[in-house]
Amino acid sequence: MKIRAAAVRLDARSAAIAAVVLANCGAAAQARINGELGSRLHDGILAGLISMTGGLLVLLLIVPVTAAGRRSVRRVRDALRSGELRWWQVLGGINGGLFVASQGLTAAALGVTVFTVAVVAGTSAGSLLVDRAGLGPGGKLPFTPARITGAVLCVAAVVVAGRGRLGGTGLLVILPLVAGAGLAWQMAVNGRVREAAKSPFAAALVNFAVATVALTLVFGIELAVRGAPTGRAPHDWWLYLGGLPGVIVIAVAAATVRRIGVLVLGLAGVAGQLTGALAIDAAGGRAPMAATWAGVILTVIAVWLSARPPKQPARTSEPTRMADH
Repeated sequence: MKIRAAAVRLDARSAAIAAVVLANCGAAAQARINGELGSRLHDGILAGLISMTGGLLVLLLIVPVTAAGRRSVRRVRDALRSGELRWWQVLGGINGGLFVASQGLTAAALGVTVFTVAVVAGTSAGSLLVDRAGLGPGGKLPFTPARITGAVLCVAAVVVAGRGRLGGTGLLVILPLVAGAGLAWQMAVNGRVREAAKSPFAAALVNFAVATVALTLVFGIELAVRGAPTGRAPHDWWLYLGGLPGVIVIAVAAATVRRIGVLVLGLAGVAGQLTGALAIDAAGGRAPMAATWAGVILTVIAVWLSARPPKQPARTSEPTRMADH
């Protein structure tokens, strides 16, 4: 029975990781869309706001229109009133706004692959600390040599991937690196919201609502300081769909973080993200440099190390004998 239960837990963990990988396949496309939209508008903040608003509208068509969705939103309200959920735990969307803004500001200049590796590097380091602090619904997870090695490799990966670009747009790699670190905290608190709401889509709705408000405020400040964007709104309809992949990614993350932890959650989507990123860069005639490939390989190794479950201590089959006196 114990073996069967362990097998069920392993299968559930593998299924959760597979779901995260699958959902994140669209993350590279989201970076490409938001990066291109920001380039056309000459404003990455506005591009991020458009992306978030689109995702919010989709969720408003899904969650509040059903009785189950309305109940889940009321659960979040009641959890906040009772103190089960802290006010700061519903603010994960602030970093979501930073993340999509960084896509609009840097993805076009860096290329999707370097952008993705930078995000992964930041996420891996931040996730170690978030897991250790127990901010996610799964509680505290200890440091292990494999997890630490994986995080260090990811940081090395972003340095290698950005080599040769540090004198120009390569300095932009700092923004997705910071946004990636913030993603660890965002995934943890969104998991808490999901636990209270008992619905990943309600957690995603809270995330997108907070992100939209935050980006609206930032864009208002930008308008007052710099004036209106100098670019033109593109006619390509697909450039306005950047929020759709984000809805899926946030919902799946909120549903799985308790089972697999923040670090593995943050890195489980890398396989899909990097595959999509390399394909997009190649399709756009921007062949990845050798340094970029090296960074990708280092990142994949880091993901494999970090996702390995810790070894269980071996149990002796014979009872311990008392020492002779």
